[in-house]
Amino acid sequence: MRDRPRLKARLRPLRDRFAISPQRYALVARVALVMLTLIVLTGAAVRVTGSGLGCPTWPKCTADSLYSELNVHGLIEFGNRLLTFLVGFAAIGAFLAAFLRRPYRRDLALLGLLLPLGVVGQAVLGGFTVLYDLAPGFVMSHYILSMLILVGCVALDWRAHREPPAREPRVATDRFVAFGSWLLVPIGAITIIAGTAASAAGPHAGGAGTGDVIKRLTFKGADTLRFMIEQHARLATLLGVFAVVLWVMARRRGATAGQRRPLTVLCALLALQGVVGGAQYALELPAEIVWVHVALAAVTWLALLWTVAALGRPLPRGAWAEPVARSGEAAPAG
Repeated sequence: MRDRPRLKARLRPLRDRFAISPQRYALVARVALVMLTLIVLTGAAVRVTGSGLGCPTWPKCTADSLYSELNVHGLIEFGNRLLTFLVGFAAIGAFLAAFLRRPYRRDLALLGLLLPLGVVGQAVLGGFTVLYDLAPGFVMSHYILSMLILVGCVALDWRAHREPPAREPRVATDRFVAFGSWLLVPIGAITIIAGTAASAAGPHAGGAGTGDVIKRLTFKGADTLRFMIEQHARLATLLGVFAVVLWVMARRRGATAGQRRPLTVLCALLALQGVVGGAQYALELPAEIVWVHVALAAVTWLALLWTVAALGRPLPRGAWAEPVARSGEAAPAG
């Protein structure tokens, strides 16, 4: 214990030598967010192209080779695995760079730790997904874990671009609007889970390109897919209506233009998702439109989290009844 001050004193010059500014760290956090979103999109592409077992073993691609045989589906799956390493470097970089940021912030270091832990979890879960031949439960869990990692990414990115309230006062929100924004999270999460279940019951199991027969969700027999699509559509409609109502409430109760912007984007994305979802159902689930739908789901989840970050700080208790600022003005901080 007595040697700890001496060790810190010895390490301080090294840390100061490689110190980075808050602006540089904010860029690192943004890159990590982009990379961890990109891996979700490429993972969905692996599935809809039927390349999920293009590399049938893990961690090697085949029993005899680390890299893929020269076929399209093998290259798609192997390329996604290579991208995972790049994503891992971005996640580790966001974590380690938090210790080099000046001034140091403990909250950024803790949030940064979630990213490499999430990537490791994804790698392990991805391995089990391949080893168990794309079992529906593993595939669903893989996507859901990706959405959980994005929660940490958005929180890190949002905080990295802003100083703590003690240094930089934040604009608070009307309490009803703030709590309403937090309600978006469970509704959105349940909608996504229902969507993964619908995909797990659909025709894009991930093995069509390699000729592998993959087990599907069949808890309602032949009607499982239709049942899950209907439940997913109902939940998505509820989410869309709630988002629009919240947008109207935010405008009437004085949320600033900057606070309403992510909610506006969320409403637009949900409307677009409805159009894409209806089109893919009418066209009997073509792979290309299914990929667009899954990709938009990830982007919509990011917009939802952005909305919570912008609106989720309520006014102090007792201050919610006071007049709040009009559009473009700062709301009272209580």
